[in-house]
Amino acid sequence: MGKLSINMWAEEDRPREKLERMGAPALSNAELLAILIGSGSPKESAVELMKRVMSDCNNNLNTLGKKSISDLTKYKGVGPAKAISILAACELGKRRQLEQAEDRPDLSSATAIYNIMHPVMQDLDVEEAWVLFMNRSLKLIKKERLSHGGLSETAVDVRVIMRDALLCNATVVALCHNHPSNNARPSAEDTRLTEMVKAACAAMRIYFLDHIIITDGKYYSYREEGLL
Repeated sequence: MGKLSINMWAEEDRPREKLERMGAPALSNAELLAILIGSGSPKESAVELMKRVMSDCNNNLNTLGKKSISDLTKYKGVGPAKAISILAACELGKRRQLEQAEDRPDLSSATAIYNIMHPVMQDLDVEEAWVLFMNRSLKLIKKERLSHGGLSETAVDVRVIMRDALLCNATVVALCHNHPSNNARPSAEDTRLTEMVKAACAAMRIYFLDHIIITDGKYYSYREEGLL
């Protein structure tokens, strides 16, 4: 009888699938460790094996991290490679605790958005459209390019903006594009797209912060102009 690999378990027992469905916080320490080692022994699954290891560590990850490779390889089903993976994960957890959370840029003004996007766009010879996703504190979650080579309602899919906002739990959205001509005044197409995004955000209860047109040295803000 071979080792009981994770992909042979009943679906509801597979920690990888459980993490994908429910997120990492839903898994126990033993289930997370089982993902690292992948398989147990002929007599027990990876989760059962790691439950036994954790029980011997008084269910304390700090105690587990103090184990040596030779300590861990005493368990049937844990070879040197698996022991190294476990200790590497413990070390990463320790290092994460020592580091400060990355400071997310505050994008509460058109100037702040311009300052973060101007370096991205200043040398472009074609139009690009970008969307910035933020939390309710107007801190940047991520920025994403929507189109390259033109700005129109066909080039920028508003449904993609809304989908990605929901996927990253954004509650605030800002639109941004450049004018290579260095004329910051909006076109009729710019305004039509602004209205489409504004309506979509309103329907999804997402705050549409601004649409900013960037040139090399200045910008146009729909919000500052009173158009949002």
